[in-house]
Amino acid sequence: MARARAGEGPSLLECLTYRWRGHYEGDPETYRSPDEVEEWRNKCPIARLRAHLLEQGVEAGVLDEIEVQVASEVEAAVEEAQGSPFPDPETLDRDLFAPAYQPPPDLVLPPSHAATGSPPPAARPTRLLNGVAAIQEALREEMRRDERVFLMGEDLRQAVFGVTTPLFEEFGPERVRNTPISESAIVGCALGAAMTGMRPVVEIMFEDFLLVCADAILNQVAKQRYMTGGQATIPLVIRVPGGCGLSAGGQHSQSLEATFIHYPGLKVACPSTPADMKGLLKTAIRDPNPVLFFEHKALYYEGGEMPEGECLIPFGVADVKRVGTDVTVVAILGSVPVALRAAEDLAAEGISVEVLDPRTLVPLDEETILASVRKTHRLVVVEEGPLTGGIGAEIAARVAERAVEYLDAPIVRVAAPNVVIPFTPALESLVPPDEGKIAAAVRRVLGR
Repeated sequence: MARARAGEGPSLLECLTYRWRGHYEGDPETYRSPDEVEEWRNKCPIARLRAHLLEQGVEAGVLDEIEVQVASEVEAAVEEAQGSPFPDPETLDRDLFAPAYQPPPDLVLPPSHAATGSPPPAARPTRLLNGVAAIQEALREEMRRDERVFLMGEDLRQAVFGVTTPLFEEFGPERVRNTPISESAIVGCALGAAMTGMRPVVEIMFEDFLLVCADAILNQVAKQRYMTGGQATIPLVIRVPGGCGLSAGGQHSQSLEATFIHYPGLKVACPSTPADMKGLLKTAIRDPNPVLFFEHKALYYEGGEMPEGECLIPFGVADVKRVGTDVTVVAILGSVPVALRAAEDLAAEGISVEVLDPRTLVPLDEETILASVRKTHRLVVVEEGPLTGGIGAEIAARVAERAVEYLDAPIVRVAAPNVVIPFTPALESLVPPDEGKIAAAVRRVLGR
């Protein structure tokens, strides 16, 4: 304590003790002998501490009073728990999420002209920006706005994709923290920081590495609020680039978005344009809940229109990127610009394709998807993740449950084949959906 108070930094105390009882209730404990347990009982740290304090001159009555007080608190807690009623069934899904952040209307990104059928608002001039610059702007603005926001991750000073390098120069090592190569340690540390009032933004270098820290994300981050009965708030963002197209091989190119929508307690964002990247990331940082923020590597370098001024995008609001009447194409992340190019090609054949981007998968804007399907009567879902168990299957199931009577053709999914992503471009190019595959799926639902 004296060392810490003198500003000399933290100390790590490793306290080696022993579990007297079994690993679980009813454990037969065949792995140890009664003599071994008794030996450790004689080394009881509480009894040893009491003896040490007595030697230091602490009066026995003081220690007795502490022990009585502790025993009383424990007994009262047990009595309260045993006397409490079972929870109301209505509370089953309570405390999964803290109340969501809702951007003020004057800060919300204006809807695209494709979604409204009208020209872009003249009051919001735009400029061209690529994905990397959009994310940098979002992080920089939020770090300037709120001193609780800080970044954690591997090689942030010399970032692989260059996103955080200029931020290190501005904010320094205290708020742009280079970490050891331990994804579980990064996420675990960020969870603790979030629970104590900070707003960490973690970068996991590649989407594949989420599997290294999956226990920390799925069993700790996602569950803390629920398991504390709403007492814990987890304002934590985990940014991660993914997707193929850069010949990064099978362990640096996966699209795992569908994996993480399966676990309650996490929000999942999947932007496809620079404006969506910035608007959703700023909202994610202000949200009091954990957010997995997926960024497709290929979209880092695609340009797009960025409205001037402060812009945020609410979660759970899909965007119609292109209006159409013949078929709805719901596309995710890097598949969105591919679907738009396919729609442009199909327009030359007289086929009108509506392209819809959910933008967030948790929460999912079902109503916008259903409204589009009820208009076009056909649905194609496009994603870069593997076909089996993908996002497309989830969206197709929800549409089938709520709008099957509007469908004039079976739902078609376009996704990666169930293969490991190859390194060589000759094979890697066969994995993600391309314009030809999407166009073929559209023709199929139209019976052409």
